[in-house]
Amino acid sequence: MITVDSARELTGRVGSLLGHSDWVQLPAERIAAFGALTGDEHWVHVDRERAREESPFGDLLAHGFLLLSLVTGLSNQCYTVRAAERWTNHGLDRVRFTSPVTPADAVRLALTLNSLEETTTGFRLVLGCVLERKGSDRPAMVADWIVLITEGRAR
Repeated sequence: MITVDSARELTGRVGSLLGHSDWVQLPAERIAAFGALTGDEHWVHVDRERAREESPFGDLLAHGFLLLSLVTGLSNQCYTVRAAERWTNHGLDRVRFTSPVTPADAVRLALTLNSLEETTTGFRLVLGCVLERKGSDRPAMVADWIVLITEGRAR
């Protein structure tokens, strides 16, 4: 876990890995709850028996957007900026779901600082996000996440 007072202190880490999160699993109940919340209740996400029989994945498949939604919480395990008063999710670039995730899989976030730019209101970070699958060379998801940080005094 990298902790800095100001995002400015991350300048020397541009192009570097900020860290890895803990491994997390997505049990069938969590996948189904996400489907109920978002209205995406396709059988491949919620009908385990049918998924085991008919799906090429052999089990339920985690929603791509569920994987993407993990990034914020998992990134909190990689770095923090004490002076950050507000974090704004500005958007995403190049999001790709590159490998299926089932309840048997564990994933973790590898977070890289791709760029850091000082703005008139704070800082703009582009974070390279790779959601790794335990025991696999192929990640589950990759994306560039753009975050705006507005700072006050370090806490």
